[in-house]
Amino acid sequence: MKFGTKAIHAGVEPDPSTGAIMTPIYQTSTYVQKSPGDHLGYEYSRTHNPTRTALQNSLAALENGKHGICFSSGLGAIDAVIKLFGPGDEIISTNDLYGGTYRLFTKVFEKYGIKFHFVPMADPKAVEEKINENTKMIWAETPTNPMMNIVDLKALSKISKKHKVLFGVDNTFASPYLQNPLDLGADLVMHSVTKYLGGHSDVVMGALIVNDDELAKQLVFIQNACGATPGPQDCFLVLRGIKTLHIRMERHSQNGKTIAAYLKNHPKVANVYWPGFEDHPNHEIAKKQMKDYGGMISFTLVGNKMEDAVKVMESFQLFALAESLGGVESLCGHPATMTHASIPKEEREKVGLVDSLIRLSVGIEDAEDLKNDLANALSKI
Repeated sequence: MKFGTKAIHAGVEPDPSTGAIMTPIYQTSTYVQKSPGDHLGYEYSRTHNPTRTALQNSLAALENGKHGICFSSGLGAIDAVIKLFGPGDEIISTNDLYGGTYRLFTKVFEKYGIKFHFVPMADPKAVEEKINENTKMIWAETPTNPMMNIVDLKALSKISKKHKVLFGVDNTFASPYLQNPLDLGADLVMHSVTKYLGGHSDVVMGALIVNDDELAKQLVFIQNACGATPGPQDCFLVLRGIKTLHIRMERHSQNGKTIAAYLKNHPKVANVYWPGFEDHPNHEIAKKQMKDYGGMISFTLVGNKMEDAVKVMESFQLFALAESLGGVESLCGHPATMTHASIPKEEREKVGLVDSLIRLSVGIEDAEDLKNDLANALSKI
């Protein structure tokens, strides 16, 4: 099936008891057994739930994977991945990543003896130089949050296989519509389902997609043993959201291109970070591994004053100042004080995350209205 057909049909079957075309919300905690161990495949809803099963199957299909595993949040999914490792193990991560992931790595798991190396991944050689006998995983984002850096997934896949280490990719910013890391050699794909997959700012959820049966078995064990599982109502909402993923991503990408071009030519804007520009670092890699360039954009202001960034964000009418991204409505955020506040200032600024940086999640509204909103807000400084 082509992607648009998969988004609507993959993993979803009519309800066998009624023929309902939409997957029912199985709002139950437990399931009746005929005899101890004699059941219909479901015992307890932390372990399995039919609504969640349908969603997991759908997500696996979208990423061209074999196993989908859902969690109560994106961080819950990453938490499960790190629990594959133990004291003395080392993980190489991109140095430009979601602040919540950085906090989880450094504030939670480092005290259990897992060591993390944060390196710029635009050059794969920088990654390979950090690999040693204790390295167990390479963790990448592409495009990165919030600097929109592009990581060559095929190159990192070759390095991971050469050194026999796991290769995980946070594919949240791209979504399965724009990029499929498993096809490019990744072992594991993570999504904050909260974002583009849900698409309507009404669900918090995470997911992992893998092909390897043994890896899936380990992650499913952690999912059940640690219990960070989503409820059936949320699974239903994501199943509904996925049905329009391809349509939404097309519009996000169209609007992203329009807004990025507008910002690049604005006299009060210093830098615009969007992988669709030909002069964007590693643009040629993005061109090869992505279907389009999406609706995530970051930009800085001339003079680099935090007060100017705050004034702009307070002046928006359509771009709502809020955490998160990937919904149908446009959002703006200030990474230095919001999503990446847990990263020390000196570390942030090493990758270009300065005080005036504003991150936009461009929605699917009319692009002219969004441009007018930006024009008005920027006129206030």
